[in-house]
Amino acid sequence: MLWNNHASELWRYFTIYLRREIAHRAGLTQKAAREQSRVSFGKVAEYQKRGAVHFHAVIRFDGPAGPDSPPPAWATLDLLTDAIRAAAARVRVVLPANPEHGFVNDWVLQWGEQIDVQPIGAFGSGEDLTEQAVASYVAKYATKAAETTGTVDHPVGNKEALLLLGVPDHPRRLMEACMDLDQAYPDRRLRAWAHMLGFRGHFSTKSRRYSTTLGALRQVRADYRAAQQRASLGLPDPDEHPESTLLVVAHWAYAGHGHTPGESWLAANIRRDIRHNREIAREELMGERDE
Repeated sequence: MLWNNHASELWRYFTIYLRREIAHRAGLTQKAAREQSRVSFGKVAEYQKRGAVHFHAVIRFDGPAGPDSPPPAWATLDLLTDAIRAAAARVRVVLPANPEHGFVNDWVLQWGEQIDVQPIGAFGSGEDLTEQAVASYVAKYATKAAETTGTVDHPVGNKEALLLLGVPDHPRRLMEACMDLDQAYPDRRLRAWAHMLGFRGHFSTKSRRYSTTLGALRQVRADYRAAQQRASLGLPDPDEHPESTLLVVAHWAYAGHGHTPGESWLAANIRRDIRHNREIAREELMGERDE
């Protein structure tokens, strides 16, 4: 669980070391390597059945002008593959000991030995692994969240709730471990991320210059939906007809917020009944486990 919690840090250090390893193997300074090439990343996180997170990543190596320019001649596949493996082997994240809670030694977190590096065909060089295949591959793992291990899709406040939710034994013990470790390392917020088995990063991240931004994609989607709506209502496109007037379809006004006194009383009673029923269910479940 501590490894999951620091997986994003391990990835961050990997991206730093990779650029250094590429420059070292090319016989260049880091500045010169950046001027002659551009490295960018896209990755998704996937949970294994045992609960550990691992990453599926696409690492792009372009010329200085970006995706439309091929990388420099010195950037051979062997050089890049060796740089990736060397960078992954260098990564270390040290979590200090906490004798007060029984951890007398530092935790040294690093990548495992399983790393698979394959070239992607981007310039028609005859590689078997195409860009389309990689897109499908990454998209498949983007749908696999922590729930695939048997955990839940929302925060859980205490161990008793795990029993009421019927979480299977293995993920339940992992979530309980997060709650136990939270006292030793409160800044890591392990209790808050117990439902994610300690992992606190985004399931998908990319370099800013890897491709278009998510904001641009959202804007294109919003523009497309707006065009559909205008077409269904027979309205003109404001970009093509700037002289067109604004048609008000509906008018909304702020009416207030919160419960009325009667609604507040009713909500309080419902909340009390729900809490009472949960306590009864918990007592019955604990009684069955004791038997």
